Amino acid sequence: MTDQILLDVADRIATVTINNPERRNAITFEMWHEIRRVLIDLKHDPEVRVIVFRGAGDVAFSAGADISEFEARRKNAAQATVYNAAFDAAMDEAEAVGKPTISMIKGACVGGGCEFSSALDLRVTADNGRFGVPIARLGLPIGHREMRRMTRLIGRANTMELLLTADLIDAERALQIGLVNHVRPLDEIEEFTYALAGKIAALAPVVHRVHKEIATRVSEDPSLESLTAEDAALAVSPYETEDFQEGWRSFLEKRTPEFHGR
Repeated sequence: MTDQILLDVADRIATVTINNPERRNAITFEMWHEIRRVLIDLKHDPEVRVIVFRGAGDVAFSAGADISEFEARRKNAAQATVYNAAFDAAMDEAEAVGKPTISMIKGACVGGGCEFSSALDLRVTADNGRFGVPIARLGLPIGHREMRRMTRLIGRANTMELLLTADLIDAERALQIGLVNHVRPLDEIEEFTYALAGKIAALAPVVHRVHKEIATRVSEDPSLESLTAEDAALAVSPYETEDFQEGWRSFLEKRTPEFHGR
C-alpha cells in the first residue's frame, strides 16, 4: 500500500481508503495504478468477501482526478491516452474483481470519483453527498467505458443532463435517479454501510461472483442472443459447490449457514 491508498481488512470486509484529504481525495495517476493493484490482490484473497471504498474524512469521497497533474500527465491527446489507460484499468478491475463492492460516500463524489463509484456494485451516501461529472468546465469528455457505465446505471437522459449542465446534485436527487442505493445521515453512514457489508459477507461468495458475472453479461447483451453454452453453464455451476450443500441443508435444519466459498 501507499500512504494515499490505504487498506484495512476486518471481519471478511476490506476497506480501501482514498487518502488525499488535503486535495479532497483527488486521485493521481499513480493512485489509479495502486487502486488496480489493490483490487487484484483482494480478488485472490480468500479471507475477503466484500470490498468497501471510501474517502478519508467527511468532506469528500473523491473530487475526481487531480487537476494539478494536467500539465505533466494530460496536456495533449498522447498523454491523455496513457492516463486514460490507467484510469480504465482501475475501473475495469473494480468490475471484474468478482466480489461485492460498496462505495461509502461522504461529501463530494465528483468527476472521476463519481465515475469510479459507478463501477462498483452499490453506493451508499451520507446526506452531505454531492454528485456530478462537471468536466465540460475543463474542456474534456468522458470516455466510452465511463459513458457506458453511467448510462447503464442512470439512463441516457440523466447522464446527459449531468454532463451537459456540469451541475452537481445532492444526495436525494442522486437517490431519485438511481445513482445511489441509500442515503443516510452522516453520523449513521458507517454503521449502516458496514452492517450492509456484513450481511453480504455472510452469504455464499460463489453465488455473489456468479450473480456479478451474469449481471454484466445481461447488461452487455439484454437479448441474450449471443449467450454461449459456457455462459449458460455459469448459472448452474454453484450446484457443484460445498456452499450449495451447506445452504439447502442448513435451511432444512433451521440453522444459520456457514459458507466457505467453495
